Formats: sequence, C-alpha cells, structure tokens
Amino acid sequence: MTADDLPLLRTAIPGPASRALVDVLARHECPAITARRSRRAAQLGAADDDPIVWDAAYDALVIDADGNRFVDLTSGFGVALLGHRHPVVVQAAARQAERLVHAMGDAFPDQSRIRLLAELASIAPDPLSISILGLSGSDAIDAAVKTAVLATRRTGVLVFGRGYHGLALGTVGLQAYHPAFSEPFREIVHPKVSVLPFGCPIADLRAVLPGVGLVLVEPIQGRGGIWPAPDGWLAEVAAETRRAGALLATDEIQSGLGRTGRLWASDVVPDLLCIGKALAGGYPLSACVGTPEAMAAWGASTGEAIHTQTFLGHPIGCAAALAAIAVLRDEDIPGRCAERGERLASALTRRGWGVRGRGLMRAVEIGSDALAASRHLLRRGYLALPAGATSISLTPPVTLSDAQIEGFAAALAEAG
Repeated sequence: MTADDLPLLRTAIPGPASRALVDVLARHECPAITARRSRRAAQLGAADDDPIVWDAAYDALVIDADGNRFVDLTSGFGVALLGHRHPVVVQAAARQAERLVHAMGDAFPDQSRIRLLAELASIAPDPLSISILGLSGSDAIDAAVKTAVLATRRTGVLVFGRGYHGLALGTVGLQAYHPAFSEPFREIVHPKVSVLPFGCPIADLRAVLPGVGLVLVEPIQGRGGIWPAPDGWLAEVAAETRRAGALLATDEIQSGLGRTGRLWASDVVPDLLCIGKALAGGYPLSACVGTPEAMAAWGASTGEAIHTQTFLGHPIGCAAALAAIAVLRDEDIPGRCAERGERLASALTRRGWGVRGRGLMRAVEIGSDALAASRHLLRRGYLALPAGATSISLTPPVTLSDAQIEGFAAALAEAG
C-alpha cells in the first residue's frame, strides 16, 4: 500500500468488530466521553451513530478494527501533521524506549529533555527561549496563566469568543467555544475571565485591560471553526496588551509548527507561546515557551518546584519531539503544508464551496448540516469533523495526496 491509497470499505460502517468493541466501551467508559448510540436504541437502526474503532494508521490513512481503510482529514485532532507513524519519529521513540523510558521530572532530567529545550529555543521566535514542558495543550495554557499571574501580579485573563483553550480545570473557564463545557463548574473555575468577540474593535479591548494580566488568543481559531484573525488585528492587540502591562500569549497548539504554511501562524511575537498537538509526532507533549523576562517571574527552584508533574519532560516524548522537529526542517513541512493546502482549497473552490483558513488548517463552508455531512463522509471512507453548523474542518496530514484530495471532494459533493 502507498500514501495514494483511497478508502477500502469491507463492511458496513461501523463494522461488526467496531460495534462489538463499542459495546465494551459503553460498559466501562464515562458516557460523556465518546459519542455513541444508546445501547437501548440499537434495535431502532441507530448503530451507525457509533464511532469506528481505530486499529492502525500510516501517512494519511487509518485502518479500523474491521479492516476498513479511511482517508484522515483530521490527522487525529491535528496531531499527525507529519503523517501517522512517521518512520523518523517512530524510530527515535523506539531507540529511546530501549535506553530510558522514564526519568524524574523536576528532580533528575534526562538528556532528551535538555536537548529538546534547546531545540524549542531555536525554533521559537526570538526572544522566546525559556520553556515549561507539559503533556497536553491544557498544560501549556495552564503554564501561561500561572506565568502571567506571577509576572504581572494580576489575575484577570482576557479571551475571545469561540476560543478553545482546553478543558482541564485550570483552563476550562477560559474557553468561549461552548458554555456547556464550563457552566457546570462555574463556581470553581477561574473567576476573572473577560470575553470579547474575536476581531473586536481595539477600543473595546482597551476598556477591559485594567486588571488583566494575560491576553490569550489563537491566531487562527481551531475548534471554534477555523477563523483566521483579521489582517493587522493581532499587532494592535499586542501593542495594547503591552501598553497596559499585561502579557500576550498566543495559543498555537493547533496552528503552529508549519500547519498554516509557515512555522508560526501569528504575525506578532508574543510573550508566551503555547504549542502541542503535532510537537511530538503523535506522542503526548506540549510546551509554553516564554521570554526570559516573563519566565524569570517564577524565581529559582528551592528544591520543590511549584509547577511540575510526574511525567514532566518524559524521555520518549522528548525524543519523539526532537525527531519531529528534525523532520519539520529536513522535509520543509511549512512549505509542503502551503502547497498541499492550496491544492486542497482549489479542489473545493472549483466545486463552488467557500474555503477559509491557511495551509492545512482549513474549513469548507457547505451551507448544509455539517454533522450529517461528516457522517456521510465516514460511510464513504473519509474522516472529517464539523467546524460549526454548516462547515467541515480540514486539518489533514501533510502526506495527503492529490488522489485523496479529489476523492474527498467528490464524496463531499455527494453529501450536499
């Protein structure tokens, strides 16, 4: 098989093996986690509401438990930018696993963590050079909020409508994507969060900045629908933020590391840069990279770090990230994302759809029920998620081929 392979469907979707496995899932996983049919509704023909169960993946392809092959337009929530199971990343992780699986976080670092910190300083925009590592995007956002509180002595955070910054307890109050995510926890989440519309007039921002220590923004909103910031707006936000004595953090967890056709989507240098998803080529790792001045607010460790975790700087994740960054450079991932993104956008626009975004971070406006369209695509062998009520989100691996692009566009046309 090659990266040009198209879907191959051997069973109904989802197939019997996936359905049986989801029956087990339904018995043992919290019902709020994975969308699935009601067990009692199975006899009513709702079985196709179950997810497929992944078994393997490579390049832009996913194999499910029934042996069906799908083209992945999600890259696993944006993680597999380099392609699923990139050989350089897999080999680096395997070599590290044979040598050292676990170190001791803030007590005793290993070599891969130290090398990665230096590499992050080399790829982050100057003068960002000091990092706090984590395991998830939420970890990176959490580190940014704490850094801003220490640096400014202000606890207010300004975010923007439709923004999504993770669902951990320390960050769930910062999301403005869906009220239902934070409302049940309103009494125990961050109490001083202001929300303005994305792309708001700068005068509105200026009015809420007193008391704000951190302005947190996505250069291109991801889960909120793939909405790029208006031209020049981020520069104005940065200027007003610094004039008010607050820190600016850009959430590039999805948009960073080449996905938009350049290394970083933001056209301004922030005080804090939050990255994750594609950072380690499929392994869980994130980072908040800051200026020396901002990070100096933490002070020196006195023997017990006030911000750490057991798996801080996990050796396998760090080794995978070092390999992923090497691939990023050696294979010109930003340039390839730009080219593949234009090819994808062209295939869609010539069929009459509107497309927004940059590089391989796109949304196609189909003007009809996006959830129904995504389910149709699944039954045709293409994995894609809604980006709002009438748009489909497209964040595929850079290995997406011309044949896969054309096949996806044809399948999407059938859904309309």
